[in-house]
Amino acid sequence: MVILKSKYEIEAIRKACQVVAECHRTIAPLIKPGITTNEIDRIFEDVMLKYGAKPYQKGYKGYPYATCASPNDVIAHGFPSNKPLEEGDIVTIDTVAELDGWLGDSAWTYAVGQISPTAEKLMRVTKECLDHGIAQAQPGNRLGDVTSAIQRHAESHGFGVVRDLLAHGIGRDLHEEPNYMHVGKPGKGLRIKEGMVFTIEPMITEGTYSMTIDPDGWTARTMDNKLAAQYEHTIAITAEGPQILTAQ
Repeated sequence: MVILKSKYEIEAIRKACQVVAECHRTIAPLIKPGITTNEIDRIFEDVMLKYGAKPYQKGYKGYPYATCASPNDVIAHGFPSNKPLEEGDIVTIDTVAELDGWLGDSAWTYAVGQISPTAEKLMRVTKECLDHGIAQAQPGNRLGDVTSAIQRHAESHGFGVVRDLLAHGIGRDLHEEPNYMHVGKPGKGLRIKEGMVFTIEPMITEGTYSMTIDPDGWTARTMDNKLAAQYEHTIAITAEGPQILTAQ
């Protein structure tokens, strides 16, 4: 069941979302060759604590970190580590903040120094996929309008759209309804209504959209070991259209 949120509840979610946005604003200028994803993880947790929030992911189903750190061929749910990021890497940092019982969720892919033209294009197209999806998240539209816009744009550039990891509703719980893939057909799927709050978070791959899970039970990576990128916002559906709650 989709839980529709009041204007008051949306504002409460926005506050949690803005803590996440501040984490990303803080880290963006610091991501350079030599930084480790463990350092990034500590910075995110420090920012959350500074604003009275806490890292919701830490301890979620046994996950031990405040962030997911996913470099290069890792699609999502990578563990932070002490391995320095290198020139030419790309890395996705995903986090969830809890503030006063409400959650905010956003992932962003970052370039580490100078990256290849392929990586640059993948990041650009992935961000465009997010933007196209948000533009279709209008009250009265259907989720298929969102997902088909994402799929069409990614595939028109020869990229894959991950099927096995889902976007989701969010509020007091991290994975509320609707849970959905980023592929679909226009006019199909759940009707989008005012008061819905959910993520749009396309995971786009350089090659195949198929993935594997590492022995740690969390780390999802591309089956062909080619690059993956992800951009994610939490949005609220209002009478005027979608509002980006995690806007940076």
